[in-house]
Amino acid sequence: MKLPFRFSARQTDEQLMLHVAAGSETAFEELYRRYARRLQGFFFRQLGGDAEAAADATHDAFLRLYESRDRYVPGRRVDTWLFTIAYNLCRNRYRRNAYAADYLSTLDAEPTTDEDIDVNMDRATLRQALEGVLDALPPPQRLLFSLRHEEELSVPQIATILDIPEGTVKSRLHKLMNSIRQQLRDYA
Repeated sequence: MKLPFRFSARQTDEQLMLHVAAGSETAFEELYRRYARRLQGFFFRQLGGDAEAAADATHDAFLRLYESRDRYVPGRRVDTWLFTIAYNLCRNRYRRNAYAADYLSTLDAEPTTDEDIDVNMDRATLRQALEGVLDALPPPQRLLFSLRHEEELSVPQIATILDIPEGTVKSRLHKLMNSIRQQLRDYA
């Protein structure tokens, strides 16, 4: 039996997911609208800047969400569930294709003054060095960095996505950040 669905922008993701679980296509479309762009950006970074692969992976993630809608547990965060699906899709792709994706894309702002030129050159140099460090990371560490610092997910959310204890997430993040800081110490 389908629940009657009346869309409101104030509805939480979890409320929408309950409607999706009950078969509402309108609620699913709203969840897609809320998260497709964010997931596609995540996939774009994780899959080496391949826009077509990112679009396909985004589609696959939402397809998996829809296919498993009847297994939604009320109260579970939808964004955590989606990123768990995304993480697993990336992990499977890495395994299947045996390649490490390029990680960050640069956005160079055009300087407007001489002072801005120096600042932007310093930023660009640091950004390039950071990209090099991140590119050299193994895929699991790159995913951990992305989930925490780009997607801004909490430690508990990351623990759920990776299916590891929160303490393990904290220690891995700590070691990862120390390693990155050490490699970038010349840019301090």
